Amino acid sequence: MNPGPQQARHETVAALRPLYEAELADGTQAFFEPVRHTCPWCGSARISGLLRTRDLLQHKPGAFGVDRCNACRHLFQNPRLNDRGLAFYYRDFYDGLGEKQLDGMFGGRTKSYLRRADSLLPYLGAAKRWLDVGTGHGHFCEVGRSAFPDVAFDGIDRSDGAELAERAGRVERGHRGSFTELAPGLTGEYDVVSMFHYLEHSTDPVRELEAARATLRPGGHLVVEVPDPDCHYARLLGRWWLPWLQPQHLHLVPVANLRRALSGLGFTVVAEQHAQAHEPVDLLAAVWLALDEGAPRDDFPWLPARPGPARRALRTSVLLAGVPALILATLLDRAIAPFAHRLGLSNAYRLVARRD
Repeated sequence: MNPGPQQARHETVAALRPLYEAELADGTQAFFEPVRHTCPWCGSARISGLLRTRDLLQHKPGAFGVDRCNACRHLFQNPRLNDRGLAFYYRDFYDGLGEKQLDGMFGGRTKSYLRRADSLLPYLGAAKRWLDVGTGHGHFCEVGRSAFPDVAFDGIDRSDGAELAERAGRVERGHRGSFTELAPGLTGEYDVVSMFHYLEHSTDPVRELEAARATLRPGGHLVVEVPDPDCHYARLLGRWWLPWLQPQHLHLVPVANLRRALSGLGFTVVAEQHAQAHEPVDLLAAVWLALDEGAPRDDFPWLPARPGPARRALRTSVLLAGVPALILATLLDRAIAPFAHRLGLSNAYRLVARRD
């Protein structure tokens, strides 16, 4: 008899636990670059600490800091994860143990993707070829065809998601690898390059923008959507604000900084959207993160041992007790959504820029 999904997961976790123990043997300090003393965006030494937090989603060990530049207001992880750290903290999040859950979450955002595509139609209606950078499993591309039926969508992702998206028919071509490394082979091929919640994960955002310019035809458009660090929720909710997403989000770029960078690279911004980019989940996510942090841990291979029956039962009880708060937070998110931009609560912004 085949094991059920829960038993199969426990067996997978048990098999992975020795591998994680070996990787953590040197401590988490091995996952970081040296501390920076200047802003990676403008070079100013006027930086100060803004946030200290932990991994609130996977609960992998480690502490993470976000600093603010007091000259240009850029926000950045400091010290930043090195290549080893990026590999460690991404592992089993978008792939492996986390793949099924994340694929289900992104696959269930059809209405959000439709709103995104519809809001872009006035600017990109003449497009024929579109490259989605950080495409994951290509769910936006699949949905985007309803608004752009004449567009051929391709996708790029560091994981095998782009290849899976191609096999599933969600994209025409799925490229696996680093965008900045693949871009020279895609020079001038696209009318649109999109980066939906991708740039904040990059170690060097400006290089990504340069790569986008290289892959666009003259007159083509770049679409960038990122968390808005000026959102009031960032201050009101503190470390429970989901878009901090430590340790994965390395840079949070204020809209004025991104506009200037695009102008310097030969782009003209033709649209700036805040209300359209907002996802009404801030209070719901904050309540969930707080509940999850307060409850006993689930079974993960980076934790020393599988929790016993008593701890698993206590976790279930804590989460069930939080259901009314989760419902209330959902209702409040939806009620606030129409006014979020006017209240300074839009949690993301989107720029559409034409390559001159």
